[in-house]
Amino acid sequence: MPPQPAASPTTTPAPPSVSIVIPAYNEESVIRQCVTAAIYQSVPAHEIIVVDNLSKDTTAQIVRQLAQEYPESPIRLLTQDREQGLIPTRNFGLDSATGDVLGRIDADSLLEPDWVEEVQRAFMDPEVQAATGPVIYYDMPMRRFGLKADDKVRQLLLKLSRHEYHFLFGSNMAIRRTAWETIRGSTCRDEKDEMHEDIDLSLHLAEHGLKIQYWPEMVSGMSARRLEDSPKDYRYYVQRFDRTYKAHNIKKIALRAPMAVIFSVYYPAKLLRAIHSANQPAVKRGGI
Repeated sequence: MPPQPAASPTTTPAPPSVSIVIPAYNEESVIRQCVTAAIYQSVPAHEIIVVDNLSKDTTAQIVRQLAQEYPESPIRLLTQDREQGLIPTRNFGLDSATGDVLGRIDADSLLEPDWVEEVQRAFMDPEVQAATGPVIYYDMPMRRFGLKADDKVRQLLLKLSRHEYHFLFGSNMAIRRTAWETIRGSTCRDEKDEMHEDIDLSLHLAEHGLKIQYWPEMVSGMSARRLEDSPKDYRYYVQRFDRTYKAHNIKKIALRAPMAVIFSVYYPAKLLRAIHSANQPAVKRGGI
């Protein structure tokens, strides 16, 4: 009997390349630390794109200086000056990105050092078309406890929605480029700025049967500056959930759970942040 040919070794697919897209409008106080955290990753990002949207401060100048300070880092400064707004700026950045996976964070986000690596791990599953994870509120006390609490809340919201809807979180999300190309023509423009743009993305992905994965190890820091809003402004912010659902003709009662949870934490979290801020020394942030 002739010898059988040796089985060829199974090849492991290469991890996807990850772009990081950061929309920015008048973010001179936070953009330096945001981009620096994106640079110092255990696995380098394919590119770090800051999209300046008609900023009147030194946001763009700070990004240019960072590109000079870190010439080995793939920092790209783009300008979206056709119209004011997060959605057109976000779309411009995602359309311009060239990675296999498009990360999307806010200008006040502080990525954990293994964020890109964890995004790659999440997207090694070819069925995963988008992913999101928990956040650490870096200007709140008990940060690690807060991370655990944030993770538990997000897990709870998944259960309350019966895992029918997995919502992306704009401060910490990633979407496969092919998935973005599928939905970008149908995402809502929201000219009146009444909706949650990340929830809108999630619903459009769901409409196309594109899987969203919650990935607990994909962690980003973010500011709790939303708590500085007045109760009226905070209520309007939370009610964006309802307006987003109405725009998609979704009437499921279970999906109101995030609103109830976010409403309930406003006053105790606002008090904690005020106490924490009062105990911190004054530090000048941003600058060039």
